[in-house]
Amino acid sequence: MVRMTGYIPTLEQVDELHHRIAPSDAAYDLIHRHCVIVARIARALARRQNALFTRRCTLPQDAAELAGRCGAAASDANTEAQHVVPPSDNVIGGKVPPRLIDEHLVVIGGLLHDIGTYRVLKHDGTDGEPLQFNGPEYIKHGILGYEYLLEQGVAEEIAQFARNHTGVGLTKDDVVRQGLPLPPADYVPVNLEQELVMVADKYNSKSLPPKFLTAGAYTARAERFGEENKQRWLDLLDQYGVVDVEPMAAEYGMVLKR
Repeated sequence: MVRMTGYIPTLEQVDELHHRIAPSDAAYDLIHRHCVIVARIARALARRQNALFTRRCTLPQDAAELAGRCGAAASDANTEAQHVVPPSDNVIGGKVPPRLIDEHLVVIGGLLHDIGTYRVLKHDGTDGEPLQFNGPEYIKHGILGYEYLLEQGVAEEIAQFARNHTGVGLTKDDVVRQGLPLPPADYVPVNLEQELVMVADKYNSKSLPPKFLTAGAYTARAERFGEENKQRWLDLLDQYGVVDVEPMAAEYGMVLKR
């Protein structure tokens, strides 16, 4: 991976970036907690993908040959890898990725992906009112987070986690067709790490009160934006597997929408 200008934050620096932009403790608690949850889910997905990839590379000789010795994916080897890697970290299924996932980047990206949401709060915890997002402005949170991270000297490759996670990949056509208040452009993941964080984000909502969503619940939400949008999500589930978030919902004391 080519390094661009800027720095990749440490975990301590990630927290500093959140505190620097958070207008109140209440806003920090809501948004930072969501980012931590997404980073945890993304890490679990990354580990599952890496386990599938690693297992394919150590299959018996005949299956390894089918996979081109970890080159182009072969369906028989893919099936074998899934079969011998049991569900892990509450992730079931998934396909062998084309390469290993950088788990560290996934965690840092997950922790920063929603940092722009501090700037789309209608009531931010400083005016005596309950926290509330500005609905019409919310769609801008990705690009606002991207700009903030770049302003703080964060590397482009990390800032892009904020820019490219909305929905299941916001295309230029989506922006134009829906009349969204964004510069016409593609806001879609440009690598596997960004795509994985985008997927993880769909399992937890910052709605007030916040809640977890099953893969099926998000499928219904995706369908509201059209059949093509729904199919994008189903394809992502096919690649990355399905996360059982019920244990995390219980851990955080949040509702689970099924």
